[in-house]
Amino acid sequence: MPVWRSSSVMQALACKVEGMSRGPANAAGEVVGLGSGSGPRVLTLTTDFGTRDHYVGTMKGVVAGICPRATVVDITHEVPAFDIAEGAFAIAQAFRYFPDGTVHVVVVDPGVGSSRRAIAVRAGPHFFIAPDNGVLSQVVEGAGSVEVRRIDWRHGLQMPSRTFHGRDLFAPAGARLLAGLPFAEIGPKTDAWVRLPSAVAADGVGQVLHVDVFGNLVTSFRSEDFPAGAGLEVAGDVITARSESYASMPDGLPCLIDGSSGFVEIAVNQDSAAEILGASAGRRVGLKA
Repeated sequence: MPVWRSSSVMQALACKVEGMSRGPANAAGEVVGLGSGSGPRVLTLTTDFGTRDHYVGTMKGVVAGICPRATVVDITHEVPAFDIAEGAFAIAQAFRYFPDGTVHVVVVDPGVGSSRRAIAVRAGPHFFIAPDNGVLSQVVEGAGSVEVRRIDWRHGLQMPSRTFHGRDLFAPAGARLLAGLPFAEIGPKTDAWVRLPSAVAADGVGQVLHVDVFGNLVTSFRSEDFPAGAGLEVAGDVITARSESYASMPDGLPCLIDGSSGFVEIAVNQDSAAEILGASAGRRVGLKA
């Protein structure tokens, strides 16, 4: 007979976890309460784990064990390894298209096992779970109302490792929020958390935020940053041609285009601007009037 059915004592103890909806415990003694309401229960995952190893699947198993009704959506697991800024871009681009109440778990964590902290962020109607290393900087930068809390380890799994906090802390903490744990009980408030430099260009100087799979260079400039006739300088080349679509670009000519990200891109029709210009994420971009 399964442990959760055979041990009423275990169920009673598990249901006393603060902030959790009442429900049975699974074989590991984890509460599987579903919380209140019948709306969508969405949890997203953004990591640099790739899909070759078991890491992503294991995190999904943890979520399913705590909140069985969760719909888990993979935003991406192809963030370049250890690249916090790329992770910050990915989650900032995606989160607003999910339903209110979505919990976003972001794990790009080169400091795993160190003294770096774990944080939970409420930004408007969305919730975020992540290491405190700046990976949520772009989310917070564009948000109006923000509350940041340190995640208490009591919301993680028992006997955590020092190398897989995605499984041992971030996934279970996110699942508990989705299952009904009040945000105020995730841990104490904090005003001291890590921020990356602003992603938005300032004083005519910006950078390549991201290079997509097509080789388009997503810059940190917005269309409103451009005076009439201005261009962008990257890797020694000044790009002044503008286009309203990829298809209307002259063949082989790097052009400026207002991208779906809200930032200006440098793109080449059916070719890689990154390869043609020799530019990559993090490269300086300058405004040329």
